[in-house]
Amino acid sequence: MALTIDYSNVKKAASVLRALNHKLRQQMLELIDRENKITVTDIFIRLRLEQSVASGHLRILRHAGVVTTQRDGKHIYYSINYQRLEKVNDIAHDLIT
Repeated sequence: MALTIDYSNVKKAASVLRALNHKLRQQMLELIDRENKITVTDIFIRLRLEQSVASGHLRILRHAGVVTTQRDGKHIYYSINYQRLEKVNDIAHDLIT
């Protein structure tokens, strides 16, 4: 049997796992989950972060597909992509069992 691994997909999957394997981003996800939807301003105030730090981490979570955004006027609200997180959790579970 020939080895067939799509290393491009492995790299993308690893970046999703890295996005979730960070304490601050985990705290951000917990806050977004509690609030259902929240602005970046509320996130950096509540977690006592610099705005640029919060925005950078939210960008990583957005690129990983675990948070979504919704614009309402000049505000952008972040919410959890529960389907994506459930899928990632299932895959991670499969990898360790």
